[in-house]
Parts: sequence; C-alpha cells; structure tokens
Amino acid sequence: MRSAHRRHGIGARVPRREDARHLSGNGSFLADLRLPGLREVAFLRSEVPHGRLSAVRPPADAEPGSVWTATELAPLAQPLTATSTLDGFREAPLPNLAMDKVRYVGEPIALAIAPSRAEAEDLVAGIAVDIEPLTAVVDFSDALEAKALVHEDWPDNVFATTGGAVGDVDAAARAAAVSITREYTMHRQAVVPLEPRGVAAHYDRSADQLTVWSSTQTPHMIRDMIALQLGIEGRRVRVIAPDMGGGFGAKCSVYPEEITLAAIAMRCEYPIRWIEDRWEGMVASTQARDHHYRITAHAAADGELLGVDAEILVNSGAYSVHPWTATMDATMSSAMIPGPYRLADYRFRTRSLASNKTPSGPYRGVARPGACFAIERTIDDLAHELGIEPKDMRLRNMVAPAQMPYRSVAGKVYDSGDYAEAVRRVAELIGHEQWRERQLAIPRAARHRIGIGYGSFTEQTAHGCIEWASRGLAITIGTESARLAMDSTGTFTLAVGIKSHGQSSETTLAQVVSEVFDVDVERVTVVHGDTDRTPRGDGTFASRSMVMAGGATFGAARRLADKVLEIGSVLLGEPAGELELRDGAVHGRTNSIGFARLAKEFLFTPDHVPGVAPGLEVTHYYRPEVQTGAFTYATHAVVVDVDLDTGDVRLLDYGIVEDCGTVVNPQVVDGQIIGGIAQGIGTALLEELEYDPEGQPKSTSFLDYLLPGACEVPEIKIGHLETPSPNTVFGMKGAGEGGAIAPPAAIGNAITDALRETGASISETPMTPRRVWASMQAAAEPRTVGVAG
Repeated sequence: MRSAHRRHGIGARVPRREDARHLSGNGSFLADLRLPGLREVAFLRSEVPHGRLSAVRPPADAEPGSVWTATELAPLAQPLTATSTLDGFREAPLPNLAMDKVRYVGEPIALAIAPSRAEAEDLVAGIAVDIEPLTAVVDFSDALEAKALVHEDWPDNVFATTGGAVGDVDAAARAAAVSITREYTMHRQAVVPLEPRGVAAHYDRSADQLTVWSSTQTPHMIRDMIALQLGIEGRRVRVIAPDMGGGFGAKCSVYPEEITLAAIAMRCEYPIRWIEDRWEGMVASTQARDHHYRITAHAAADGELLGVDAEILVNSGAYSVHPWTATMDATMSSAMIPGPYRLADYRFRTRSLASNKTPSGPYRGVARPGACFAIERTIDDLAHELGIEPKDMRLRNMVAPAQMPYRSVAGKVYDSGDYAEAVRRVAELIGHEQWRERQLAIPRAARHRIGIGYGSFTEQTAHGCIEWASRGLAITIGTESARLAMDSTGTFTLAVGIKSHGQSSETTLAQVVSEVFDVDVERVTVVHGDTDRTPRGDGTFASRSMVMAGGATFGAARRLADKVLEIGSVLLGEPAGELELRDGAVHGRTNSIGFARLAKEFLFTPDHVPGVAPGLEVTHYYRPEVQTGAFTYATHAVVVDVDLDTGDVRLLDYGIVEDCGTVVNPQVVDGQIIGGIAQGIGTALLEELEYDPEGQPKSTSFLDYLLPGACEVPEIKIGHLETPSPNTVFGMKGAGEGGAIAPPAAIGNAITDALRETGASISETPMTPRRVWASMQAAAEPRTVGVAG
C-alpha cells in the first residue's frame, strides 16, 4: 500500500524528531546515568601485546570487593566463545579477565571499584602484575610465517581458510587480451564513535532482576549472552541502551566488560559503572579493516571483464568476537569482489589470521571498502592498459536493468537497479568532460596534477538467516519485530527490537505508521533500546534497520489498521471495505470518526462495538523474502589535485549517485550519505592504527590518529536513482553504510589518474602525502624496495 502522504509519510522530508532533545541538551547518555550509591569502575589493561601472565596482586590495603581479578571472576562468568560452522574454524575463547596469558595491548586483566573514577584508577595503579613478554605476531608475514603462535594449541595462526571457484578462470586467462596482477593493502582503523563505550549494572534484590545499561547496538543480544554466560534465566536480566553517540559497528559485539560488570553487580550492594576513555577506545574496542588483496584480472580487447582471481588476507587480531567471528570480513569481502559487474569466472581464497592486535569487529561497510578498493583500482588499471576511459570500462561490464534480478558469480541476488546510469549521472554531476579539459591544460612544468576517479559498488543490506549461516555464523540473524498500540487518546506507541544510535529511526519508523494511518509523526512514540519494553529483535547493523524494522512496523500497522477499520465499520454502520483512513480519522461515505473518539469508545465501552475482538495492540515479525538481502548500489566520482613535490592530496570535487530503493526520508538519507563519505575520506587519506614491530600500538590518541574534519570534507554533490526492490516493504533498501564504501577506491583511482605520467600507482590506504610521494619515488627509481609507512 502506498499513498500520497508526502507531508509526513513515506518520501516526506520530515525533520528529525531526535534533534529536539539532543540540540537542547536533554539527551540522556550512559555517562548521564544517576543511580543512588553508584560506584565507578576502572580496568587494568595489558600494556604488553603478548606475554605469559604469572601473577596479579591487588594492593595490600584494598578494601574487600574493591579489586577483581580472573581468580574471583572465573566462578561467576564463563568466557565467551564465538563459534562458526565453517570447516576448520578454530575457536579462541575471549576471556572476561586475562588468566594465564595476555594477547593484545588493551586486554583487561583486573578491575577496581571506587566512589569515583579517579579513585578507581588510583587503585588500578596499585595492582602489580608479572608478565613474561613473548614474541608478538603483528603483521601478515608474522602470522603466516608463524614465528610465534598467538594460541599455543593451534598449529599456525589461521582462524579459518575459505575458498571457491565458479567457471574457469584459467580459460579466461587464456582468452584475455590483457591480464594484470595487483596487490592492495587497507590498513587497520579505529572505529571512533563520538561517545565511547560504557556499561552500568545493578542487581535489584527485591525484584530479583539484574539491570544492565550498555551503549550497545544490540540490547537483546547482550541480554541473551549475559544470561547464558552468568548461568541465570533470561527473565531476570534487563538491558537498557540509552541515547547513544554513534556506534558504527563497534558497539554491536558482546564485550568482556558487559559480562564482567553484570557478574560483579550481582555480588554488590550498589550499582557499578564503567565509562571507556579514549585510550581504551583506541586499544580495547574492536578495530577494523587490516586487509591485504592480491587480485589477478583478465579482460578482452574491447574491455569485457573475463575473469578474476582473488587472494584475500585479513588480520583479525587476537580473538574471535561474538557473534561475528574472526572470518566476518573475509567471507564478506570475497562475496563483494565481483561488485556490480557481469562476471562468469571467479576464484578466491581467504585466510583470516590471528595476531597480537586488538580483535577486529564490524565497522561501517564491513569489508566492502576493502573489496571495493581492490576491484575498482584493478578495473581502472585494466582500462589504462586497454586505452579505455575508466568510466566507460565500467559501463561496458555492469549488470543491465533487463538482467535483474541477477544472481552474481558469488551467489548474491541483485534485486533491482540501473548500475550504468549511476555512472553516467555522476559523471555529469561532477562535469567529467570539463575536468578532463582542465587536466590536459595543466602545463607539464607545473608541480601539481589533477586526476579523476570513480568507485562503484553493490551493497548487501538487510540479509536473512540463511545468508548469515552461509558465512559460518552459528547464531544467525534475519528477523525483526515491531509492536504497535493505539491508546485511548488515539495516539500510537511503536516498540521495536532494533536500537537507533543516530540513524533517525524514531523519525523514519514513525513515518511508516503515518503512511498507514495518515497521522502526523508527532502522534507516534517510538520505543527502542530496552529489552523489557520492546519485543525481541536482533539489533542495528548491516544496513538492516529500515528494511527489517520498517517491514515489521508496516506489518503491525497494517494489521492494526484492519482492526481500526473493523471498529469503524461497526461505529459508522458502513462496510469496512468502503472505509478509508485519512487525516487521523476513519472516513466513510457519509460520516467519519476520529481515532481519539474511536479508541476511547472501543477501550472504555467495548459493549458499544459488539463482535470485535478486544485489544488495540499488534506485534508483527518480519523476515526478508530473499535471503541474500536487498542490494543498494552507487558510484562515487572524485576530482583531486596532487602536489608533486609533497604528495599532498586535495579534493576538488566529489559526487555520488546512489540508489537505496524507495527513500523514506530524503533528508535522513542524504545525512547518512554525507556522514559515510566523511568516514570513507578518513579511510582513504587519514586514518591508520599503526603498530610497531613488537606489537605496541602507536596511534592511541587524536594526536596520532587523524580524523577528517570540515577542512577535509568537501561539499558533496548527491544524486538519487530510485528503483524499488521487488522484495521489500515499499521497495526499501538499506542506506546506512554506502557512503563509506567507495571513497578509498574513487580517491585512489583519482590519485593514480593524476600520476599516470609518473608511473606511480596507489595501492595502500590511507593515501598519506608520505605514501603518495614515496610511490612517485618508487616509480622513478624501479630498484627502490618498499614504501614508507
């Protein structure tokens, strides 16, 4: 059902309802929590990347119960083990507090509880530890050479190997006019949400209920795992996720801190709380990227892409996090390498490696930025070898609208779209031809060059249980819930299992209710983030919230609307099929009744509405029709200026044409795109978590870890296509991550385009001035080995 409710329904530019409290300073974040008797927690964390832990000694004058080590905690909570169904997968239980060994800088060893954070940190400073340093496994070569083992009971440092082949890549190579092999590295990043993580916990003995407040994207998952790890009934655990200052994936794993504080709170007479500081956020929250690709691609003389062979390495860190496991990036990356292209012959192998780095976890785009960087840089280099304009190379190979739905060589169902049109439109958006003219007009003696680059991708969103299972997850995810109730005043309360942490879900989900009932969104309260007030849901990640929770909301709204029409039929004396919901009322041919009057009459005097079952509340569960999800896509186009003397890169122009199906709120989608592109620019040019050869992180503050700001993010030109998915409610597709996927590819192609005459090639992110300059030096001096970090 679609209506023309553009003033507040699907497609309306409704202002964000969340802004009212946040802009007025009335938000309530975990650090704002006030509980009687609240005490603060500080963790002692390993400063050794790999070592044998032989002793942990609390201060002699510490009060009983103020310092906790693994010895005291172990009987109360089990370590969390992320399991996988992939053949040969090796488990690595994640300790709540380290017992015999430390495996990364930032691993929790002990904690202290005190009236203030400062006092807790003083207690932590008095805890003595004995650690015998061991050789650290840091980079890809360390892991593969197995000069040391992260987990001593393993034969090597490989969590799992996956692989597959479709078609005949060797035959494609024989038929090709040109074949190239390229290697690419996307270095490790921190996720850096504006609000760091935090956990508070309190056990109410009178109610026999443990309440945990967590800055999490997945409150129901956290509730389930706390109950299981503590060995208590789920009904006794309540998890509340208050207002959140972003998450970007770092807050959708289950962490030791959540399990640890929950277990200890059940032994305390007072509530306890831990707020992550920025150093902890840089070393203890899950990290991301850290990929290496070796891509061999084959093409015909006319530019047809014939075959691709991919070798993918992922540095997954010391442990496998729940529920995603250490193979999450590798399995996603191998599936996304084919991108938006018609490709019949594809072969891949992935290895997810253990190292003495912080465990890796989800981050906006999950592996797709790396896969996009690898294949899109390769597409450009193929085009250069063939003498074809790179954008035309893309047009030559993209899946056509008439081929939809299209099953990719990786087995993903591309549901709808016009991929080539996105390329054509974004080329017009930035004025491709005019920039080519300016590029050619630059004098050879000038010490700068202009380059144009494109990055195209498909983004898998809102996928179902079978898709997650195919990637090895033992806990599969693929449903969402919504409960909608009309009260006696005719207004609505919607409770959903997802957690909004910046996506504007309180606005867009209210728009779905508005679409059905034609009411202003202000008459809809959206409740989320509280396991006691919402039906069970899987959470917010994988660009799934609007498709999944929106689908559940529509299902609940449609069923409740049928009930309202049934009541209206009795009260108005007209057939339900001839009634209409409009302007907050039920309208018949000759009369109407407002929702407030209808609800009051039905709830207060149900005898006035004989034959209608009681209740104005509906719960609906949604699951996707096609398990591989709905596929958003886009092409980014970038123009850069590169200083030949310094390697400095300036962004002169940036455009994107995207298609996320039916747009629920254009203002929200544009905001998601711009925010994602800002993060993608960080990946491309600035952000890198550096480790020294011994495994010590060198980027643990914003003095060392650079983030994009207003000066680094240009004005973004946005164009939209809108091809509704045939498989989702209203034709929606996910929109949360697409902005972050293609910037490294587009910027890398633009820099390489600018430097073609020098022979330099960009193959690593971030593309810092030092790396860009070094690539030019390496091209000028072929015997030069290595690239400066």
